[in-house]
Amino acid sequence: MAKMTLLEMTQDILSDMDSDQVNSIDGSAEALQVANIIKTSYYNIIDGRDYPFLYEMFRMFTSGTLDRPTHMNLPDTVIDLKWIKYNSKLKSTDKNLYKKVTYKTPEEFMELLDNRDSSAANIKVVVDSTRYGISTGVSLNILNDKQPQCFTSFDDESLVFDSYLATLENNLQNSQTQCWGKRSIPFTMTDTFIPDIPVQMFTYLLAEAKSAAFMTFKQMANQKAEKHSITQKRRMSEEAWRIANGITYPNYGRTSKTYKKPNY
Repeated sequence: MAKMTLLEMTQDILSDMDSDQVNSIDGSAEALQVANIIKTSYYNIIDGRDYPFLYEMFRMFTSGTLDRPTHMNLPDTVIDLKWIKYNSKLKSTDKNLYKKVTYKTPEEFMELLDNRDSSAANIKVVVDSTRYGISTGVSLNILNDKQPQCFTSFDDESLVFDSYLATLENNLQNSQTQCWGKRSIPFTMTDTFIPDIPVQMFTYLLAEAKSAAFMTFKQMANQKAEKHSITQKRRMSEEAWRIANGITYPNYGRTSKTYKKPNY
């Protein structure tokens, strides 16, 4: 099956239910309800498994202030951080040298920083800030003569690294990061919207939505749609994805609400 727009899927389901056809998803109350059923089915499928296409490479955002040179932020679209690498070269003329930065829990991170001498010449005392830039008044002893070795997050939004190399840059740069993680995928309620899923999943999505629509409007199961949905779900669980016949992911990193310690 080729990729379909939200309107095309809505029209397909309305046709199977012998309902009035529409030229837009908001052409009737029933059409709009069907479109919402498609949206719900879409998120049920996406949330049910860590599909490879949900993951991508990205860069961090800088804090935007020299007062907090090792603070960085995740893009809003990233919901699960798997790993971070930072370019650890010592001079601008050196070749790139990306190294993985280790995650530490806030307690482990503060234990490391609190054991540093805040009066030392290679320490920059940074006052942490929580979300929205409100200061906590907590001092962080950040090394200014070393590329970052570890990081933590106190609020599941900002990431704080333990060091930076002041002779090379005034603060950590997003252009020097390499990150990999899971992205969120929005669903737009417009006629021309095409769900951001592989082409082989459209049959599954349409079958799931059609089955749900029949239960909602007809209070009865569509046996053909039910069977098709089960078949497609089984196929997706066994699907040989384009890279390495599927990918197995470790269970660590950042989630939307809870920050778990990676198993580096």
